[in-house]
Amino acid sequence: MTRRAAVIGSPVAHSLSPVLHNAAFEALGLADWTYTRVECEASAVPDLVAGLDASWAGLSVTMPNKRAALAVASSTTSRAALVGAANTLVPVDGGWRADCTDVDGVLGALSAACGFTSGTRALLLGAGGTATAALVALASVGVRAVSLVVRSVSRAAEAEGCAARLGLALEPVVWDTADFAELAASCDVLVSTVPPAATEPVADALAGAPCVLDVIYHPWPTPLALAVMARGRSLATGLDMLLHQAFGQAEQFTGLPAPREAMRRALREATGDLLPLPI
Repeated sequence: MTRRAAVIGSPVAHSLSPVLHNAAFEALGLADWTYTRVECEASAVPDLVAGLDASWAGLSVTMPNKRAALAVASSTTSRAALVGAANTLVPVDGGWRADCTDVDGVLGALSAACGFTSGTRALLLGAGGTATAALVALASVGVRAVSLVVRSVSRAAEAEGCAARLGLALEPVVWDTADFAELAASCDVLVSTVPPAATEPVADALAGAPCVLDVIYHPWPTPLALAVMARGRSLATGLDMLLHQAFGQAEQFTGLPAPREAMRRALREATGDLLPLPI
């Protein structure tokens, strides 16, 4: 039987997930498996999922659908519940299980590209959808205190809820009054989830952090990445995160170990060898 999987989101035409997962299926010898893109608004997620038949092996979920994916699931992993969002749906026992392999993405990127495997204090820029996954990832490797820099404290509510679930000490800091040099110098790891234009004026100050994950990879290099590389600090990227989150998804879809090297090679080829993407 042909097996199907897809990434759902809006917009979704730019997604590199088909590159990763079709490479995985090919490497695993799953000739009848296909992976596509499906344009889908968050409000349409329940109807879309309800209409999927037994040929479907799973869904990758991108913004703005990650909270909707969690809501539609009949069961959730503990980390998806902690994040408050899901990027993976897999059919289980007549329903759908929600997971968040974005946590793997953050951890894998930091470990493989930066050598970061533990720390106690983090600096997090932005409180969007990636921020809560980063909080769960960082908490799992020992981080207990996080400075969260946001445009206004009102934007920190979801991150504060996630931190409370994790038992993390979260300190919201207003962007316009933040001492970025001090915050960077006092942290073990910096995760930036904000657009390049936001970090450009403070990139040199932020580059004082010993390890940096900039989740933006297009356009590349970002001002923050340039500053970090000029300083000789460790740098992980959103492309690293994309690769590492896909490994867990591939394994949940297929039930087989992810062919990591094949997936890495396909992503590098699709992006013109933009980044080394260590695994």
